[in-house]
Amino acid sequence: MTAIVNDQVDEKKRRWLIVTTSAAGAAAAAGVAGPFLMSWFPSARALAAGAPVEVPIDKLELGQQITVEWRGKPIWVLRRTKEMLDGLEKVDPVLVDPESKASEQPTYVSGRARSIKPEYFICEGVCTHLGCSPTLKKEIGAASDMGADWPGGYYCPCHNSRFDLAARVFKGSPAPANLKIPPHRYQTDAVVVIGEDTKGA
Repeated sequence: MTAIVNDQVDEKKRRWLIVTTSAAGAAAAAGVAGPFLMSWFPSARALAAGAPVEVPIDKLELGQQITVEWRGKPIWVLRRTKEMLDGLEKVDPVLVDPESKASEQPTYVSGRARSIKPEYFICEGVCTHLGCSPTLKKEIGAASDMGADWPGGYYCPCHNSRFDLAARVFKGSPAPANLKIPPHRYQTDAVVVIGEDTKGA
């Protein structure tokens, strides 16, 4: 008895196999390419971390400091008193860079007060020595725990760097430069925007 062999190919079945195999291959390629392409775009969290921060300042009392975060760094906003501002000139002779010529700061905050509005001081709270965060020691002289000649300012407990109330570094400190001033602008008299300016940093 002879076996009968059917040489006919089922075209419908062939097309169906080609389509399903192609679809499976495309899905696999998309699965691999998707995460790769998404890695090119920063996440919402990453975008938010570098985004400007609006800070209300109208409730700040004289002598009060608040800390906000911008790009993972502490940013200080200090409302200085007249006494604090008057004391800035007196410490010039004992500062490394009293005019902030070698410091990282926007050009529009030059001068002794290092601010757009002298009453409000805005600064990165990161020591220029090894990145510790200094502490505000605003009490002056005998009222402070820094010694009778302390004019008020910032003290870094990590390695004893000292800065005045405009974050200018005192001579003899390990910190090589004044604390950095971030770009900022006043949106209104009551709100400052950290991380953004209209004049160019």
